[in-house]
Amino acid sequence: MEHIDASFNTFFCETSTGKHVPRALFMDLEPTVIDGIRAGPRRALFHPEQLVSGKEDAANNYARGRYSVGSGIIDLVLERIRKLTEQCSGLQGFLVFRSCGGGTGSGFTSLLMEKLSMEYSRKTKLEFSVYPAPRISTAIVEPYNSILTTHSTIEHSDCTFLVDNEAIYDICHHKLGVECPSYASINRLIGQAVSSITTSLRFEGPLNVDLIEFQTNLVPYPRIHFPTTTFAPIISAESAYREELSVCDITAACFDFSNQLVKCNPRLGKYMACCLLYRGDVVPKDVNSAIAAMKSRNSVQFVDWCPTGFKVGINSQPPTVMPGGDLAKVQRAVCMLSNNTAVVEAWARLDHKFDLMYAKRAFLHWYTREGMEEDEFSEAREDLAALEKDYEEMGRSF
Repeated sequence: MEHIDASFNTFFCETSTGKHVPRALFMDLEPTVIDGIRAGPRRALFHPEQLVSGKEDAANNYARGRYSVGSGIIDLVLERIRKLTEQCSGLQGFLVFRSCGGGTGSGFTSLLMEKLSMEYSRKTKLEFSVYPAPRISTAIVEPYNSILTTHSTIEHSDCTFLVDNEAIYDICHHKLGVECPSYASINRLIGQAVSSITTSLRFEGPLNVDLIEFQTNLVPYPRIHFPTTTFAPIISAESAYREELSVCDITAACFDFSNQLVKCNPRLGKYMACCLLYRGDVVPKDVNSAIAAMKSRNSVQFVDWCPTGFKVGINSQPPTVMPGGDLAKVQRAVCMLSNNTAVVEAWARLDHKFDLMYAKRAFLHWYTREGMEEDEFSEAREDLAALEKDYEEMGRSF
């Protein structure tokens, strides 16, 4: 029982009255979304100080999020983070969830990551970033914000797991049969993947993987730290009764393009590293034979300088599902984090959109009037061009 409590306390802090409070901080520059939590069904779960909101929106503008509006609230946010870290007996790192297309997610987060690097330099910082999708867009200036924030956080983030809304919409629509996926449907799917990634921090298991192990095995060079996330099985409650999902089946599903939470085709690139995180009714023997089967496939190509390629985590705690959610309850599941050179496709798409707007200097005045220099744009774009080159270099044979 003590073991279970110790693992449980990774993400929760127990008060003297026996209440468990999540070690989490929610932050937005405008109050609407945070007010939704303050008035929502789970409001009693959080300490009011963990819900921080400003008065003024970043208005989809990286410069407002980072310089003018964001700089006014950063000290308060850091102070609240300091309080949370002081309650930890052994702080291992930070999980940062943000979108890259908006003003707060891009601008404010880049400022926050910089400050976290200064104050907690040795601690791991893992990001879950919602990147702009190829066809679905919520803001015209998404390419600007995404490229500016990638440039300014690349040296402060240890590992950035990419997801995009279009890939998740497609999964909800085609695999789960949800006619019009809501943000709740999308968030639950991301939540399921994140839950698998953090299982080993929360439960004892035969082959656990902690935060630092992710980095060690997934990031061959500091800048090459953008793994894609894949989850399996993704099946609706109606289909679950008709399907037998062995360890081999769910492992093969991870290498299927349609289960990826980001739009890029892994077959066009080469894998540098794969981290397979199994949970539920899984034994090492089955995992070994599933991996051997995948290695024999021609469609799964690894770079020639990384012969082993697979890192495995196994936890016997089966996945749980949200009551009333779209996903079926299953006996076993796997989340694959893979560093593949094909992710360059996502960068190239973004860079192209950025170039089209920047060639005409469109929308630039909104950024410069918030105190930003135009040089930052060309600097960020050059950095992303270098990142594309870095990834292409990784896939080259000796």
